[in-house]
Amino acid sequence: MALSMDVRDLVKSGSKMQEDRRQPVAIAIVIEVDADDTLIDTLREALRPFTAGATVQVEVAIETTAVTLKPADAVIGVAGSGGAALAQALAAARSSRAPVAVVAVGDEASRTRLVDSLSQPLADLLVGGSAEEIVDVKLASWLADEVGSKRLALAHNFPFMRRAVATESVRATALQNALVGAAVFVPGADMPIMTANQAKMLLQIAAAYGEKLGPERLRELAAVVGGAFALRTAARQVAGLVPVLGWAVKGGIGYGGTMAMGMAAIEYFEDGADLTDVVHKLRQSAGTLAEKLPRRRHRMTALPTPEPQPSQPQLPGLADGTGAEAGAARE
Repeated sequence: MALSMDVRDLVKSGSKMQEDRRQPVAIAIVIEVDADDTLIDTLREALRPFTAGATVQVEVAIETTAVTLKPADAVIGVAGSGGAALAQALAAARSSRAPVAVVAVGDEASRTRLVDSLSQPLADLLVGGSAEEIVDVKLASWLADEVGSKRLALAHNFPFMRRAVATESVRATALQNALVGAAVFVPGADMPIMTANQAKMLLQIAAAYGEKLGPERLRELAAVVGGAFALRTAARQVAGLVPVLGWAVKGGIGYGGTMAMGMAAIEYFEDGADLTDVVHKLRQSAGTLAEKLPRRRHRMTALPTPEPQPSQPQLPGLADGTGAEAGAARE
């Protein structure tokens, strides 16, 4: 089944994402003198700007010298013991309304100590057992949440941000499609909306991984219609089997199917595939799903009806279904 897509809308979205990638982004880092060396090295490598549009200011918190930070989109404190010099620098950053995170290698006891000594909110205190976990997972997710308006610029300049930014896009789109699937009651009316959402999701993932988004590439995204059609076919077939909860089933498939599509795309990009390869692989997967659905529906609807046991007396009305309540009452 072929569905039309507004290619001009995709081109417009692609142009907007390219502009978002070029936004200037500024990060400030304040390092405590006794912070973990491996964490410092990992952070320094991760926050090496890819373009001139990104700047990283690095300062050391020393008792005898006040730290002066330039305006930044986010401030990262690298904690050791959590002394007064770092606490003062972070307090000044918070007063400027910049998002402030503290990263440190440690355990739960370290977390509790740093919360008190630095007056740092627990949600913005990123403590872990290894530098890689802290930077690649926790800090990446924190930046994607706190600097949402510049996610693509962060991903464009700092490769460790790519997966977190792409995953956030997938989750947001999956939630949108869950709401669309549950709320739209006219058969097929939700398909264009879901399809457009999925196409733009793929654009955002591609943008996060540095893919070119020119008009000639964006036309390839029409292939996601196959994926959207397979998902909606599944929703309608399952909803037909449970009509009372059909809206919930369709919403769940809208969410789960979009999550599956998005996470698969991320894995393909992680393996080095480009936009053309990703769209081709997703279309193949959607085709496979569409072929399996009719067989699954046939198996579900072809289940034999259990015959009454000869040894059990047949209650009045059982043949037309009116005796079930009576039997239950007697028991």
